[in-house]
Amino acid sequence: MPPASPTIVQADDLRDFVTDLFISSGVGTPHSRTISDVLLWASLRGVDSHGISRVPRYLELLASGEANADPDLRLTSTLPAVAVLDADRAPGPVALGLATEEAVRRARANGTGTVAVRRTVHTGAIGRYTSAIAEKGLIGIAFVAGMPNMGYTGVQGAAVATSPLSIAVPARDRPPVLLDMATATIALGRIARHRTSGTPLPTGAAADADGVPTTDPEKAVLPLPLGGAKGSGMSLTFELITGVLAQAPILTAFHGDEPEGRVHRQNALLIALDPAAFGDADAYTRDVAATLDTLKALPRADADTEIRYPGENSAAIAAERTAKGVPVPAKLWRRLVEAAEQAGIQAPSV
Repeated sequence: MPPASPTIVQADDLRDFVTDLFISSGVGTPHSRTISDVLLWASLRGVDSHGISRVPRYLELLASGEANADPDLRLTSTLPAVAVLDADRAPGPVALGLATEEAVRRARANGTGTVAVRRTVHTGAIGRYTSAIAEKGLIGIAFVAGMPNMGYTGVQGAAVATSPLSIAVPARDRPPVLLDMATATIALGRIARHRTSGTPLPTGAAADADGVPTTDPEKAVLPLPLGGAKGSGMSLTFELITGVLAQAPILTAFHGDEPEGRVHRQNALLIALDPAAFGDADAYTRDVAATLDTLKALPRADADTEIRYPGENSAAIAAERTAKGVPVPAKLWRRLVEAAEQAGIQAPSV
């Protein structure tokens, strides 16, 4: 039997609906809106694995106390361009949203602003935060490290995290250039989709519980690093410049004997660079656009395939979904409606 068709929900209605769900779970209205904005941003751009599909998991984290519905966010700083944010287990969008604003503020004043975030819970699609920086005319860079769930070259079993990296660059009259990637060859969500469809995994993408590479989605439990030792090294260094730098390391605690070692948490590092500190900011965005024009004008390897820069395709999807609505898988929509009924919330018309 083919899967049921997705439910199409208008973006504003979906944002309000998800916001109400988080408010019902004890999160304040401003923070609830922030979380729903970040998740909806991902769904609008077609990054469904980090979008509205995460709402049930966020509600579980809040209900269990793993995520703090009323965090005591504390920002400390000893230098004008640098700060550390202790998130107190705040949902990632809340913590990284504040860190983004702070990085931009410091970059405006100092040419660069760097904020390390410790003890947050699931950051969401980190491209949201770098994009927000780029939309203000600055360059955004972000790194995240979390709980080990990926192999490492030469290690048996889970060793490091599928730590993501994002860079966003403003371009004149174009959507920002947006690189948003993990250090894994394949996402855990994609492994699950292969398992559901019964299709084999790409060679070298995942491993079984013993760390042996496999293409069988029924046996696969670990994604493998992108590019082998390259992805391994990136993940390790991201741990060193996020949690270890912010004095909240995850790797040593996870693999050690600490009682809290396997409590879910993530750390991040956000950097904003002001092109004006390096020269003419207007000239910079103009030259970025000219660089993209040059790239797109190069001879095509396939005449039917358009040359696109990172972030261009997802920006086009966002424009379409903003106009036509966001597709929500039928099973997920049922879960959201059930959660709404339990909370006494009216689901939007679809």
